[in-house]
Amino acid sequence: MTLCLIVTGAIRTDLLTAPVQAAEEAPATAAAKHIASFVTLDGTITDRVTATVRLAALDLQTQALQEQKQAFLVLELTPGISEFHHVYSLIDFLTSDATTNLTTICWVPRTVNGTNACIALACSEIVMHPDARIGDIGRGEALPQNDQLIVKSIISKRRNRRVTESLAVGLMNPAASVLQITVEPATGMIEKRVVTGTEAQQLRDAQVVIRDTRTLKEAGSDWMIGTAQARDWGVLVSQSASSRRELVDAYALPLDSLRERPTIDGQVKVDLIEIKGMVEPVLASFLNRQIERAVAEGAKIIIFEVDSPGGYLYESEQLAESIAGLKDRGVHAVAYIPEGAYSGAAIISLGCDDIYLRPDAKIGDAGAIRETAEGGQFERAPEKVLSPLKQLLGELARRKNRSPALTQAMCDMDLEVFQATHKTKGTIAYMSEAEIHESGDEWIKGPLVEESKKGWLLTVTGKRASELQLAQPPVESLDDLKSRLGIPPDQRLVAMQRTWVDDLVFWLNIPLIMGFLFFIGLVAIYLELHTMTGIFGLISALCFGLFFWSKVLGGTAGTLEIMLFFVGVVCLLLEFFVLPGFGFFGITGILLTLVSIVMASQTFGHLGPNISDSEQTFQTLKVFGTAVVGMVVTAFALARFLPQIPLFNDMILAPPSADSAAAPRLKPELVGGTADLVGQSGVALTLLRPSGKAEINGQLVDVISEGGFIPVGSQLQVVECSGKRVVVRKVDNA
Repeated sequence: MTLCLIVTGAIRTDLLTAPVQAAEEAPATAAAKHIASFVTLDGTITDRVTATVRLAALDLQTQALQEQKQAFLVLELTPGISEFHHVYSLIDFLTSDATTNLTTICWVPRTVNGTNACIALACSEIVMHPDARIGDIGRGEALPQNDQLIVKSIISKRRNRRVTESLAVGLMNPAASVLQITVEPATGMIEKRVVTGTEAQQLRDAQVVIRDTRTLKEAGSDWMIGTAQARDWGVLVSQSASSRRELVDAYALPLDSLRERPTIDGQVKVDLIEIKGMVEPVLASFLNRQIERAVAEGAKIIIFEVDSPGGYLYESEQLAESIAGLKDRGVHAVAYIPEGAYSGAAIISLGCDDIYLRPDAKIGDAGAIRETAEGGQFERAPEKVLSPLKQLLGELARRKNRSPALTQAMCDMDLEVFQATHKTKGTIAYMSEAEIHESGDEWIKGPLVEESKKGWLLTVTGKRASELQLAQPPVESLDDLKSRLGIPPDQRLVAMQRTWVDDLVFWLNIPLIMGFLFFIGLVAIYLELHTMTGIFGLISALCFGLFFWSKVLGGTAGTLEIMLFFVGVVCLLLEFFVLPGFGFFGITGILLTLVSIVMASQTFGHLGPNISDSEQTFQTLKVFGTAVVGMVVTAFALARFLPQIPLFNDMILAPPSADSAAAPRLKPELVGGTADLVGQSGVALTLLRPSGKAEINGQLVDVISEGGFIPVGSQLQVVECSGKRVVVRKVDNA
C-alpha cells in the first residue's frame, strides 16, 4: 500500500478514488487499482497541520484496506517559516510505522528553504517544478546540532534512496562541503556515493579507491539545489512537473484525483448558501453579499445548494468567477445539486472546487440565448457571445481540474467530445477532436461521449457526471454529503438567512413597491413646489434615494445612473428657480432623470431566459408612467379636497377659480400677500440676472425675471406668484 504527499496554501485534504503508481513502477493497466489523496498544507506547519495529515493518511489507509487497493498521499510544499519542533512532529509521523504501507510524494512547485524543506526529505519521492529550488534549511546558518541529528535519524530510515545523510548535512550546514564520488570498494565493484568532504577524506585514509570526484557544494556556502541540478546529479528528485496536471499524468492518476476535499473537524466553520430560482441581478447581488459575509465570518467551506433553471448570463459568469476565486482566499467551495442545475446555474456550479449531485439530478444545458429581431422570441446566441462563454468554461475546467471539452460542450451544440486513452500511461481523458489532434500521437481517440453528439447541449445525471470526471460520486442527501466531506454528524448546516437589509432590497425591487416609491416621490415634489416647507422635498429625496440604493445593492445601478439622475435634477431646479419657463434645461432634466431610472432598473445586454431588454424597459416605463398618472390624479384631488381637511386647511387655499391656475396656492397671509401682486407694476432696484430685488407697490420684493437680464431702474410688471416666488417681466416705458 502506498501514499503520496504534497504541501501548499490553505489546510485541506481530500479522499479521492484515483489510479496512481510510483513513476518507476507504473504499468498503464494498474490505474484503477489505486486510490489517491491530495493534501494542501499551509506554509507554516503547526500541530493542527500535523493532525490534518495524520487523519488523511490513516483514513486513506483504512479505505485502501477495505477496497483492497493501493494508496498514495500527495503533499504540496510551499514556502513558509515554521518552528522545528512542529516540523519534526510531522516528519516523524511520515516516517513512522503508521505509514509503512503508504507512499509519500512531495511536490515542490516553488522554491522552499528553512525547516519546511525537511518535509520533502522525509517523503518517499520528491517531484519539483523545473524552476523550483530547495535547501538552505538553516537559512544561512547551521541548524543546531541536536536538530541535525534528528533530521539524519529521519533520513536513516531511507524512505527516499535519493536522499542521504551526507546530502542533508550539506543542506543543514553551510560549513560542510558535499562531493559525489565514484568508488571501487572491491575489485570490479563500482558505485557512486554522495559524501561530505570529511567523509571523503576518511575513505582516502582507509585506502578506498576513489576513481572520480565531483564537487556538489563548496564549504562555506548556502546550498539550494535546483531541479536540473538534482536530476543531473541523481539526487533528491524523482522527476519534474510544471503543474499538478503533469504530476498526475506522470504517475498515471485520473484527473479526478486532482480535486481536493477538506478533512475537517468541529472547529472549521461551514456555511450553506442556497441558489434557488432564476439567477437575476438582484439574486446575484444578494448571493455575492452572502459569500462575502461567510468569508468575513471565517468560513473555510461554503456549500452552495443549487436548484435553478439558470438565468442571466453575465450575472452567472460573474458568480462563477467569484466562487472560483474563493480557493485563493482559503475557502473550499462545494456545489450540491439535489435536483438540477441548468444554464447559468450550471456555470455557477462549475466554479466550485467540487460538485456533488444526487444520482438522478442533472447538470448542463448552459447555452446562451438572446431575443430575436422580431422580439418576444429567443434563439441561440451568436458566436461572438458563445466564444467568450466557451473560453470561461474552459478556464474554469482547467482551474478545477475538469475536462474543458466537456464543460464547453454544455454551451456548444456543435462540439463533440471523445473518450481518449493515453498511449503509454493508459489514463482516460475526455477531449475534443481538435485537442486530440493538437496533442500529437499521445492520445488514442475512443468512442464519442453520447451526451455531446451534435445538436445537443451536454446534460448529464449525477452518476454520469461522476463517470465523466465532472463531479464527485453521487450523494443521496445533504447528510451523505456531510459524511463525504468529513463534517461531524452533529454539526448542523443551516442555510444563511437574509438580513433586514437583504429583505428591504428584495422588497424595494418589486415593481409594485418601486411604483409606489415613484408615486410618493412625485407627489412630494408637487407639494414642495406649492408649500416650500422643505419637508416634502426631504420625503421626495428619501423616496428616490431608497430607489437608487435598492438598485445599487440589487446589482443593476452604479455611479453612472446616480450621476445622470443628479444632473437631471439640477437641470430641473435650474429651469424652475433660475431660468423660468420650459426650455433646454427642463427637457434635458426630464430626459436625464427618465434615462437614469430606466438604466438603474435593468442590466442592458445581459442575456436572460425570460425577458428581453426592450420588454424590461417597457415595464419600467409602465411603472413610472403609472406613478406619473397617479400623481396628476392626486394633484387634482389635493386641489379639491385638501383645503377642507382641518390639519391642512391653514396651509392650502380653497380650490381656485376657473381662470386661475389649477394648482393649490398658499393663503396670502402665510406668504406675505404676494398673491395680490399679480398685475402690479414696479421698478428693478438691482440687476436681475435673473433674480434680484424690486420695489412693487411700495414693497421690497425678491423677484425672478421671466426672461434674461433686466437692468437696474427698468419698469417691471408681476406676471406670476407661486408661494414666495414672484416672476416679473420688463415693461417698455413707452
